[in-house]
Amino acid sequence: MTTNEDRRLEATKDSHAAIVQDAYGTADVLSLSMIQRPTIEPNQVLIEVHTAGLDRGVEHLTTGLPYVIRIMGYGFLKPKNRVPGLDVAGRVIAVGDDVTRFVVGDEVFGIAKGSYAMFAAADEAKLAIKPASVTFEQAGVAAVSGTTALQALTTVADVQPGDDVLVIGASGGVGSYAVQIAKDLGATVTGVASTPKVEFVRSLGADHVVDYTQEDFVGGSAGFDVIVDIGGRNSLSRLRSALSPTGTLVIVGGEGGGRIAGGIGRQLRALVVSPFTKQRLTMFIAKESHESMEQLAEYIERGAVTPAIGQRFPLADAPEAMRQMGAGEITGKAVIAVHGDPTLKE
Repeated sequence: MTTNEDRRLEATKDSHAAIVQDAYGTADVLSLSMIQRPTIEPNQVLIEVHTAGLDRGVEHLTTGLPYVIRIMGYGFLKPKNRVPGLDVAGRVIAVGDDVTRFVVGDEVFGIAKGSYAMFAAADEAKLAIKPASVTFEQAGVAAVSGTTALQALTTVADVQPGDDVLVIGASGGVGSYAVQIAKDLGATVTGVASTPKVEFVRSLGADHVVDYTQEDFVGGSAGFDVIVDIGGRNSLSRLRSALSPTGTLVIVGGEGGGRIAGGIGRQLRALVVSPFTKQRLTMFIAKESHESMEQLAEYIERGAVTPAIGQRFPLADAPEAMRQMGAGEITGKAVIAVHGDPTLKE
């Protein structure tokens, strides 16, 4: 009989292809190399990666900016985790001794540190079973952005049918999910995007789209019940002026700001001001939980949410994907194709 330990040793004895970085910097620090397969802890599984997703969080961890990221434990002078990538979808090929939710052969999606590789280790608590009707391509870009949008709208903002919701950064990873989820919750949704991405945001189901290069989302007579700000370029005072007198602002991520703290300064100001106004001003960091991933999978299964995949890249071109995202050329989510997947389109 083959034990979990036997499978773990067998799964980690060979090298595999992975994107690696040995210093912080732009996409130029990323390269394709052969490295040792990752080992797994008792509460982890080893995944044969089919697809992985690209998001702003990966970019921040690649550049090491803002500097507060380094202080948070990701590595002060260089990345602690040599292989980038968070979003993952693939097949379980080994399980740790304490794993109870998965067995070898399960198709899963979720979050793994180092998903830009042929194999990745992931905590079982950060994975969910991939529904059969959901492709690896869709699942590979779902967990990070999808659960962030879901938690922001439900757990934090408590969006109700009839609410007027403004999504700033609606064409990006989190934004594309936020528009669709808010619509499914019964809200009237306004998305903010640049000129080339207006039609894309409209295709997501937004009731109204504001081209921020041509018009201002500030100035509505009643204001929005909920604002989800993912773009990070607007001041707190501007956001408050677009919010209803008792509305909720949810600031997602750390975009904007300087090289030291990024957008965290604006988030902290929101928390300081909130107790002194009827408006609810919040900052938000998503919880990486399989419960949220399972809930998101249900949205995707029933067609309420379709992961918006803009560009597709093979593993070797992950650095190019990073460059395009930095230049603002990625719409929705970019998917990194690793192992062969018959659901992927060439």
